[in-house]
Amino acid sequence: MGRSRRQNNEFAAPAFDVFLEASPDALLALDEDGAILIANASASRLFGYSRDELIGSNHWMLLSEGFRNETDLLHARLVAQPDEPQPPREVYGRHRDGTEFAAEIAGSLLDDVGSPVLLLSVRSTAHRTGPDADLNEAMSLLAATLESTADGILVISSEGKIAGLNEQFLTMWSIPPELMKAASDEPAMRVILGQVKDPESFLARVMDLTKDADAESHDTIDFLDGRTFERYSRPQKVGDRIVGRVWSFRDVTPRRMAQEQAEQALADLAAQAEQLRAMAFKDPLTGLANRAVFNAELVRALKEPRLKSVDVLLLDLDDFKEVNDILGHQAGDDMLVEVSRRLRGCLPNADVVARLGGDEFVVLLTACPDVEAIAECIVRCLHVPFSIEGTVLRPSLSMGLASIGKDARGASELLREADVAMYAAKAAGKNRFLRFHPDMMTALVRRTDLEAGLQLAIARGEISVDFQPIVSPRMGRVVEFEALARWNRENHRVPPAVFIPLAERSGLINEIGTEVMAQSLQHLASWLSEDPSRSLSMNVSGVQLQELDFAENVLRLAETSGVGAYQLVMEVTESVFFDADCNVIKQLSRLRAAGARVALDDFGTGYSSLGRLQDLPVDIVKIDKTFVSMVRTGAERLPILSSMINMAHSLGLTVTAEGIETEEQANYLIALECDSLQGYLFSHPEPADRFEHALKNAGESLDVLASRSGPS
Repeated sequence: MGRSRRQNNEFAAPAFDVFLEASPDALLALDEDGAILIANASASRLFGYSRDELIGSNHWMLLSEGFRNETDLLHARLVAQPDEPQPPREVYGRHRDGTEFAAEIAGSLLDDVGSPVLLLSVRSTAHRTGPDADLNEAMSLLAATLESTADGILVISSEGKIAGLNEQFLTMWSIPPELMKAASDEPAMRVILGQVKDPESFLARVMDLTKDADAESHDTIDFLDGRTFERYSRPQKVGDRIVGRVWSFRDVTPRRMAQEQAEQALADLAAQAEQLRAMAFKDPLTGLANRAVFNAELVRALKEPRLKSVDVLLLDLDDFKEVNDILGHQAGDDMLVEVSRRLRGCLPNADVVARLGGDEFVVLLTACPDVEAIAECIVRCLHVPFSIEGTVLRPSLSMGLASIGKDARGASELLREADVAMYAAKAAGKNRFLRFHPDMMTALVRRTDLEAGLQLAIARGEISVDFQPIVSPRMGRVVEFEALARWNRENHRVPPAVFIPLAERSGLINEIGTEVMAQSLQHLASWLSEDPSRSLSMNVSGVQLQELDFAENVLRLAETSGVGAYQLVMEVTESVFFDADCNVIKQLSRLRAAGARVALDDFGTGYSSLGRLQDLPVDIVKIDKTFVSMVRTGAERLPILSSMINMAHSLGLTVTAEGIETEEQANYLIALECDSLQGYLFSHPEPADRFEHALKNAGESLDVLASRSGPS
């Protein structure tokens, strides 16, 4: 142990020395670290150490191991209650030779020039004999352990007085310490009873144990605040004599909660097991049979020799994703439930009506005399409109039919054929059914071959760009070109309507889109540099916009080509806004912040209303050619066209009409103050080497329109 920072002569005045030496009790002055500053002669005699050996040493060497925190507890009480005398504390001291002896300690706090000093008085009680000494020894040993336990401990003597307690007891019951010193236990008991759920039962148990000194007890107490305590009570004995009763309280709230959670978990597991048993045979959303049931029944039907026909109808809802995206997944679930209800109504005698997952359903029919009539009935029945939360929806489905007659085929092969026929129905225009034909498998092989070819299209130099002019009637010239991707495969041009969806599904659209942008900027850079009002429009897929660095790549390509970002127009369809993908908005916003504009292509063909325009990050709307084709003579009244243009203008947007093929259509839209026109009337899309030809055709068409419209 280290020496104290102060020696005896630094602390004690002469008069104080006289007082110390005259005291029959061992007196020790301790600094805040527990080191001995002063020790009198009685201390040397009591403990067997010289005064020099005591000063500077830690006082713990003078106490038995179980009692070394008693001085800390005494110090804490003196600090908390400076004006109240503290009773002596029973301890065991340790002589220099290691023997222990019973003692009691008392103390007071002194101020040594701003540093707190604990003056400790130690008195041997070894001379005390008889029952009182035994009792004190027992109580002393008990006191040493009270503060070392997490339980709340209260010791009551046989006379009904408090013989001991620990701080944890006061904390657990929120009892102010002064209440435990009151003449009566009623104040403390009121605090206790005010917290428990059943105070009468609590008090009755206390009274029963008070009457039966030998009894032991173990029960639980529920609190009003949700806690739970375990209560233990047993007699306190010294030898064979009962001298009091020990009450022990343990907070078992976490354990009880864990037990309750375990019980709930077991109950949940039982419920889940029941649900799993149900799910093994039933779709949880629609109540139809599931895939496992269908597969088992199909295998059984194909093994049944008496059956002359087995038919599988596989159907998939058309554009179901848009219902989820626009109206929410609850609306999508409602539609699936309604579809399943209608299927059951159409097929009361079907062997199995099952939901395979998502928006895919399957029907198994055996010995059906006219399966195609059943298929037509399903298409017709499901296409009837119904309402979901005020929105009228008309389900549409594509269905494939595969049958087995004399030629035996396996279950998986039959289902595969129905799947191929279903995709053929989608490709044929949706909302219909088609019976499987071997040619459909050929078409599937062709699509697979196309995808394989598309993987190598860029490397082989097969991707090129055509340009179609967009004219401004007011300015009388071409103000913009739209870049259109083309795939020339083995001297055969694959239509964009075929390879663009294929590129999106296969993940190649990002690579192809980058190639188209690079070629477009390279070919039109000089034309764009001649007039800053000229623009280049490029189509962008929603898949491309999900790339985190899409906007930065576009801006980097433009900068490399010497084209200003303000001369770029990104054409997107309304479907890119259906998914709640914040990155799509982020990419478009980044491009607009750099000066690029965003055009909403095919406007009017989606699900949203004109009013939704104000919520979309767009600058231009392109009216779809289906609306332009309504104009035939130019004398029609078409409020929808005027509404579209007026609404867009009121929101500060410009309007381009595409699909212009006749002068009547052009003049009609010019009269509605449509900002820009695009279509075959001005020029077909042309490759880069016929760029000047496209400019010439567009200019000539504008001149004809101007000459025939006459002076304004």
